[in-house]
Amino acid sequence: MGYYLEEQSFWGKKLFRTAYDVSLLDDSWPQDMFDIVSGNTSRSWERLDAGGLLSHSFELEAKKQGMFYGAPAVITFRIPTKAALQEAYSTPILPLDVLAERPPEKKFDWRLLAKYGSQISVISIVVLFIYLIVTPSKSSAAKASKKKR
Repeated sequence: MGYYLEEQSFWGKKLFRTAYDVSLLDDSWPQDMFDIVSGNTSRSWERLDAGGLLSHSFELEAKKQGMFYGAPAVITFRIPTKAALQEAYSTPILPLDVLAERPPEKKFDWRLLAKYGSQISVISIVVLFIYLIVTPSKSSAAKASKKKR
């Protein structure tokens, strides 16, 4: 996950603010559905400069099958101009169909080829024959241009 602190503007002037005591808590992963393989669901940083980017990752392993609707991570930070601790939320993830059993996709259906293959080949040959008859050959086009001179 990546988190970005935007710069704010006031009457056309940009106010660059640094956030301090930045912490992230992403505890919406229930222990009965997921095991944490590596990393932590929480992390903290001393500061984040305006326009800066922080990233955080962890690896999960699913224990059981089903739909999962995760909540956004909670980010708290302190800005020197405000006394109260600020709170923000990450972008929520889309619903996950964990360990879903999906039927395999058929890239090409051989039954359709067996059923309509002969008809398609006959139509293709007829269209090719008509195309060859209708389009003039290069030699006849050259003869026609010589006759015009």
